Amino acid sequence: MSLRDSNERYGTVSRCLHWGMTLLIAWQFATAAARVLAEDSPLDEFLWATHKPLGLLLLSLVIIRALWFFSNSGNRPGSLSTAAKVGHLAMYALIFIIPILALVRQYGSGKAFSPFGLPLMSGFEGGKIEWLMAPANLFHGWLGWLLLATIVGHIVMAIVHRRRPGDEDVLRRMIGG
Repeated sequence: MSLRDSNERYGTVSRCLHWGMTLLIAWQFATAAARVLAEDSPLDEFLWATHKPLGLLLLSLVIIRALWFFSNSGNRPGSLSTAAKVGHLAMYALIFIIPILALVRQYGSGKAFSPFGLPLMSGFEGGKIEWLMAPANLFHGWLGWLLLATIVGHIVMAIVHRRRPGDEDVLRRMIGG
């Protein structure tokens, strides 16, 4: 299996980025669900403690994935339609924007943020910066639900193309075979 993409299928790097991000996104939704359904429980405390650092990791991976995309742009399997291109663009834009909003909110809170023990934001004295926090407070959760909808659409269309006679099995590009 090639590290780089080809016209027929995605290479090892693209596949690892895709499935790694898939696992991280699933974990992020699990942490949000635990927060809503079991707030202040041991499960919530365990999962929620991972939400911010793994969100930053996800942001890092989407940036790496974008760079990898551009380095492989001439060798990747083509999109089946304009709708597929728009859907992928929307999904990646959301995967980028949602953690950016969270980082802006974190900074505006004045609280320190040291993901994985690395001091990213030292925090500050005084009150919160409300104008920084307001957009994230308003949009972070809603955009998360929109991301979930695009992911469900992505999965459904991969299954449709796999099952519908005469369609190209696009899932095979990402899982191999």
